Amino acid sequence: MTVFLHEVHRVRGAAEDDFEASFRDGWMPALAAGDDGRLLWYLHQAHGSGPAYRIVTVTALRDGAAWERVARRVQGGDLQSWARDTDAHRYDVTAKLLLGVPWSPLGEIDFAAVPTDPSASHELSIYMEDTGWPHATVDDYVAFWERVYLPLIQSADRARPRLLDIQAVFQVAHGAGRRPEAILMQKVVDHDALLRLLETETPAEYKKPGTFMHDALQVRDQWESRLLRTSAWSPLY
Repeated sequence: MTVFLHEVHRVRGAAEDDFEASFRDGWMPALAAGDDGRLLWYLHQAHGSGPAYRIVTVTALRDGAAWERVARRVQGGDLQSWARDTDAHRYDVTAKLLLGVPWSPLGEIDFAAVPTDPSASHELSIYMEDTGWPHATVDDYVAFWERVYLPLIQSADRARPRLLDIQAVFQVAHGAGRRPEAILMQKVVDHDALLRLLETETPAEYKKPGTFMHDALQVRDQWESRLLRTSAWSPLY
């Protein structure tokens, strides 16, 4: 079972480029040299959308034993000096371990297929990372996403263009973070639609019983959305 290490880094502004280089030229190739893990996403929280100099990274680890081996390398092995140097470029980092839900589009990771070339360059993408804390059970919350939200996202048409494309769905692993909590990693595929979302009040007809905005309140009314931008070398984008 793949384990996903989700980290939010509070980076020192003057060291932003050095911090990024530490992951691009240090963490990513160090993992690529073995079979235990792969860096998947390196994401900047877009300026103007929240706290400054926040970086989000998501690393896939083959299983729990692989996580332990990598953790021991960081604590006292060959990655200890990397971690010490990286810490000099940030104030702190908050981490949690995630598991993909069975219907997550990301599925099982083919580690051999994950790009690991630090010189690679591609177009930048914007992600909306939604983290929700349901008042229903987390299982019911994730089931609601699959039953109601996923078809809604996939049913976009010309009259209502698709704003988001779900890339991954995660749940916090037991004992490895806040509970109940679940996360949607969604790529923004229509920037004009994102602008309309930000500048337009939700119409009353979208809040009636039977609509997503109304029915979702039965499982949650607390969530946080981050707008994240990939780096040009981020393995997934």
